[in-house]
Parts: sequence; structure tokens; C-alpha cells
Amino acid sequence: MTRTVCLDGSLPGYHFQKGFGSGSNNWLLHIEGGGWCNSIETCEIRKRTALGSSKYMDPLIPFDGILSHQSSQNPDFYNWNIVKMRYCDGASLAGHPESEFKNGTKLFFRGQLIWEAIMSELLSLGLSKAKQALLTGCSAGGLATLIHCDDFRAHLPKDATVKCLADAGFFLDEPDILGNRTMSNFYHDVVQLQGVAKSLHKNCITEMEPSKCIFPQQIIKNIRTPLFIVNPAYDFWQIQHVLVPAGSDPDGYWRRCRLSIQKCDSTQIENLQGFRSSLLKAVGKLQHDKEGGMFINSCFVHCQTWMAETWHSSNSPRINNKTIAESVGDWYFNRKVTKEIDCPYPCNPTCYHMDFTQPS
Repeated sequence: MTRTVCLDGSLPGYHFQKGFGSGSNNWLLHIEGGGWCNSIETCEIRKRTALGSSKYMDPLIPFDGILSHQSSQNPDFYNWNIVKMRYCDGASLAGHPESEFKNGTKLFFRGQLIWEAIMSELLSLGLSKAKQALLTGCSAGGLATLIHCDDFRAHLPKDATVKCLADAGFFLDEPDILGNRTMSNFYHDVVQLQGVAKSLHKNCITEMEPSKCIFPQQIIKNIRTPLFIVNPAYDFWQIQHVLVPAGSDPDGYWRRCRLSIQKCDSTQIENLQGFRSSLLKAVGKLQHDKEGGMFINSCFVHCQTWMAETWHSSNSPRINNKTIAESVGDWYFNRKVTKEIDCPYPCNPTCYHMDFTQPS
């Protein structure tokens, strides 16, 4: 049997907080984010960090935002069984061992096996009897949520309410400011390196190049499980890696703008509005899906569900006076249709904007 291990060969892991009271039969799984590795060199570096090896992971981590057991911070899910799956394979839990190198390179591509092994263990701990369940994740974990959403559904009781929430995982297949397809080429390398195609939808990989099928705008065409997208319209990670990646701005015109939206001039803002339009077009299918939901706010931020400040607090970002937590809860429990799309920057005073030009 092929061992289930992280990039470096260490065992994968998860953190678990038991549910109580009315939430004891409900489960929330959150998949950690942290980018990807697209070459032997970058995976070798990664395997010496907590994103490639459990040797470097903290045994205890804070559970905040959507993971919190405090009702004031997490009104709808606070008493659920809450699991945080650690991310240590470098390919959104979708790598396959057939792609490992037999030439002495000690790298293990077992993301799909890690997903299956952790699911199997959680099912035996009570997930198999879940009444309500939510699979969620942020960034690369948001992408993993989209990849595994229907599989998660398939493992749970037919009469359970099962839904998925991707936070800052809606990466766009857009050219950068020079017209190069930087993100597309990067994903192509990840998919090739780790054999990710086997985890992607068959309908898609028969129609197009497999690395196109890892982009969320393709994945959502085949997802059958109710899905909610939380994504800022000006996701700083995407602005810094998709739209203005390192190397695309040799003269430094974008240097300050890519670090803080408040430092952008009117031409740059026009570019960012174009990027926002591409996101709205890419999530268009969810607009017409009666079971889908979204919260697209006009903030310069990345993940927003696992921090109390952005998930649900007195100064959280709001659209139509609702926090992300309230919007997700309304959608999950069918209290009301939730398709929140913010007006363009700079119209929302509740936004939490990151500023990387400030010394931390």
C-alpha cells in the first residue's frame, strides 16, 4: 500500500475541536491554504517548511473566525465539530504518486491520498453520521475545496445537508499586465509535476488541456453540490501573482500599487477594475444557480473567513450591512438568497485593506 505522506515523507495531520450541544452531529472541515510548488526546486524548499512537512507544524493553533467555538465570533457554526486539515503536499490535496521521481529525488506527491486518508479517519470519528456539513478552505485550500467538493458530498448521508465554501480560492485564468499567461503557465507546471489531472473532472480534461481544468471557472461548471464563493474583488495575492507578478513590472511602475490599493493611480485602478470584471464574469454561473451564493467585496485582502476581524466582528467588512458570517449563514441554512456583490473600489468604507508598504 502506498503510504500517505507529506512532500518530505512525514505524516500529514489535522486539528480537531469537538462539537457540542445542538452542533454535535454537524461538521465543518477547513482546508489550510499556502500556495503551490511547481518544480522540483520549489518543492524541495517547501518540504523544509510546515507547508511540506508535519515536522515543522505547530501542534496547537488558534481556531478563529469560522473555526471559532465562540458564538459571538461564529454565530452559526460555533458548536459544530471543527477540523482544520493541514496542507503539506503543495498541490491543493490533488497530487498523485505516479508522478513521483524514481531518480533519487525524495519528494512525495500524495495530496489525493492525504485527502482520502483524513476523510476516512473523520468518517470513522462521526462524520459518516453528520446531519449538516460544510467543506471550506482558504486560498490553495479554497481551490482544494472546489476540487473535492462533490467527493465530500458523496461520502456523507444522502439526507444530510452538505455544502461547500471557497474563500479566496477563485484564481483567474487572466493574462498579466504584459499580456503573458503567468498563472496559466504556473498551474500547467503544478499539474504536470504532480499528476493533478487525475483529481480533476473527466468532462473537463476530455475537452481541454488539463491545466485549464484546475481553474475555478472550469471546476464550477461540473460541481453539483451547493457552493458559496467568498472572494475580494481586489485579491492582493492575485494582484501580486496573476495580474502584476514579479518580473512583469521591470520599471517599478506598479511597485507601490501592488502593495497597497490606496497607492494606485487612476490608470492602475482602471486595470484593477478590469480584473474585477473578469472575476464577476468567471463567477457568473453562480449568479444563476439558485443553490449557489457569493460574497464579493471590494477590499484589498485575501482570505477572510478564518480571522474574526473579517469574518464577524463589529468592524468586519459588510455588504448591504451584512458580515461574511451572516451572509454564509443565510445561504447555508436557506434563510435567504445571498448573492452579495459590492460596488467597485473605493465605495465600501467597511473594507479591511491590507497595506504592505507599511513596516510590519
